[in-house]
Amino acid sequence: MISREEVLKPIWHAFTALDMDRNGKVSKSQLKVLSHNLCTVLRIPHNSSALEEHFKDDNEGPVSTQGYMPYLNTFILNKIQPNFDFNDLNKMCWTLCAPKHISDKHLLISGVDAFKVWCIFNFLSEDKYPLHIVTEEIEYFLHKLLAAMSYSWNEGRFEDYKMQLIIEKHNLSAWELIELIGMGHFTKGINPKILSMGINEVYQELILDIIKQSYMTKKGHKRKNWNERWFELHLTYMSYYVSEDLTEQKGCILLDHNCCVESLPDKDLRKNLFIIKCVEKSFEISAPDKKSKQEWIQAVQDCIVRIRQGLSSSQREARQKRREQRNRMKAEQETIESRLRQLQLASESKQAQLEATSKNLQEAAISDVIEKQRRIQKQEELLDQYKKDLEEEKMARKQMEEQVAEKTSELEQYWQRVKELEEMYSQLEEALEDERQAKQDEEALSKLQARLLEEEASKRLELEQIYLQQQEVITQTQKEKKELEKERLEKEQALQDAKEHLARLEKQREGAQEEYMAVTKKLQRATNKTKTWKHKVTEHESLIRLIQPGTKSPLKITNWGQSAFTEAELDQIEKMWQEGKNRSRDGQ
Repeated sequence: MISREEVLKPIWHAFTALDMDRNGKVSKSQLKVLSHNLCTVLRIPHNSSALEEHFKDDNEGPVSTQGYMPYLNTFILNKIQPNFDFNDLNKMCWTLCAPKHISDKHLLISGVDAFKVWCIFNFLSEDKYPLHIVTEEIEYFLHKLLAAMSYSWNEGRFEDYKMQLIIEKHNLSAWELIELIGMGHFTKGINPKILSMGINEVYQELILDIIKQSYMTKKGHKRKNWNERWFELHLTYMSYYVSEDLTEQKGCILLDHNCCVESLPDKDLRKNLFIIKCVEKSFEISAPDKKSKQEWIQAVQDCIVRIRQGLSSSQREARQKRREQRNRMKAEQETIESRLRQLQLASESKQAQLEATSKNLQEAAISDVIEKQRRIQKQEELLDQYKKDLEEEKMARKQMEEQVAEKTSELEQYWQRVKELEEMYSQLEEALEDERQAKQDEEALSKLQARLLEEEASKRLELEQIYLQQQEVITQTQKEKKELEKERLEKEQALQDAKEHLARLEKQREGAQEEYMAVTKKLQRATNKTKTWKHKVTEHESLIRLIQPGTKSPLKITNWGQSAFTEAELDQIEKMWQEGKNRSRDGQ
């Protein structure tokens, strides 16, 4: 059964041929003639009054404002009977449109062959207007045409032509396809008769739905004699003629779901026999050889199976599958392009974020370097100040020793004051120990900060490597489309983990900075406390200590010089200092 889309294609060619000004309008008189011819060819009763009613004149001219398609659908296409001859419709529409397009072209093929190419174009073209044929269908037609002429297919030459069409974003019309074949673009050097035979074979297969044809011998029903006939197999029937010129048809075998085909043994000196059983009668046929017999049995059986399954011809089914495959590929390509655009946008966003992160890290590193230099400079200043204070302390201790040597006689009078001074010394030692601990904490924090900076540099390098890997993955999406999403997710997860780790390092660095500030303040308080105690010691200028002869054992070195304290005094001072430190910790 011919579909409505296939019937509309030749009618569209005829309508556009009548559109002389190419503005989509045709005069009423021409539409009347076209409608009358269509009704005649399609075997539909012609209703002239309905045509007049539909195409009323208006103030803008003799063209209906309602358009031709509503009338065509209502009064013609909806009334089509299944017994019309589609070939007659093609010939009528071809008669209207062919003179306008190919009369001035010098083609190497005849007008009959051009008509067959035109019919093949209508069969293979897309169901969109204006009609055009895509490159895949052009390749399919040329491939079948060269195969019908027993010529090899030149893949490279067609690829160049296909690439040219893709660059120009152009699909061929019916007349451009006729010119492509008629000018011998892909059939150069082939005999015109062979070319005509090839076009006719493709035309019979695609348009006339001739599945198989050849000479065979058939047994008569009345006289039971055997006669050679030319058989043509279609989907729903198999006709036979006196000869292959099809001038005299001798009969037709109608195929339906009740028919069957079987092989017969040789008899009556006849070989390669098979029988087609229908409801009313059976037909015994003799094939030329065993291979031909098997091919005919298989072809007839396939037609019966298709009829039982309600399928169309194999050519129409193959055409539909090719269209569906193209639509799927187009949808997949659009999906892939959309995903690639999304990935590109995501990649650009990630790149901008990485650049911003890198810039922030560079600024943070520069700030850290400046801060570290400032801390080093401050530490050096503190160290110089400490050395200066130590020298002053040594000078004061030397002066104090001189005063002790001069005032040994006053030791007993000032013993009570010495005890007070020893307590002051223990507090001073505690302050010095706090200062030393603060310096150790500062050094530990400096090492921690250096380690954090190294980890930041490592993570920054890791981020750059992840970014380079992500760029490489993006460039490989055209070759590895299925693995792209998985790798991209893994890279993004790694990038996210690295960012989270970097954020944690930033928080640790900020915490270390806060601890460093606290230790710095503690060091400042210890320094101030030390200076306070040194000031108090300086005020007791009249303090003296009795210097006793030393022992032969190694001398104890303290901040006050050799033999400033005995072993027992040092143990007592250390014990008092430890208790004071424990009390201060418990108080905190």
